[in-house]
Amino acid sequence: MKFTPRLELAIRKATLAHAEQKRKGSDWPYIIHPFSVMCIASEVTDDEDILIACLLHDVIEDVPDCYPESEMLQDFGERVLSIVKDVTKDGSLSAWQARADAYLAHLRIASIESVTVSAADKIHNLMSVLQDYEVLGDELWARFNAGKERQQWWYREVLKVLENRIPDSLLATQLEAQVKVLEGLH
Repeated sequence: MKFTPRLELAIRKATLAHAEQKRKGSDWPYIIHPFSVMCIASEVTDDEDILIACLLHDVIEDVPDCYPESEMLQDFGERVLSIVKDVTKDGSLSAWQARADAYLAHLRIASIESVTVSAADKIHNLMSVLQDYEVLGDELWARFNAGKERQQWWYREVLKVLENRIPDSLLATQLEAQVKVLEGLH
């Protein structure tokens, strides 16, 4: 990964946008997640737009007023905005299952760049879940709108899409390893 002025600007924008957020159920600053997603994606790509999209991937979904789409477009262009929008869950759907199904359907047809960002996001999310499980055990599942079985289903389904869209990818292999650990939890 080459550190560039655009990448630094994205780090600054993501940090400001997520400044008031914490990771679910913790006191950890939220920015750790987008930065981790970028680091995971950097293992398979040095495409600056993809890495920037990793940093900004949760902005539209979580804090759209802190960094509006119009500013993101102006700062980083249509390609970055398109990738971020591709990995943003549909907020108009109120039910968890409906949002999950819509996300999976879209991921099946989204750009490979978007699939890369989604894969890195899901890898880090699941890594965090598994780390938290080590500390909290089954109490962890109370943090989620969907319990352990639905989380297992979710990550299995994302993995199926990745195996179809980016077969033999390091990202699919990494997620598969994490999913196996998740499925082994009793």
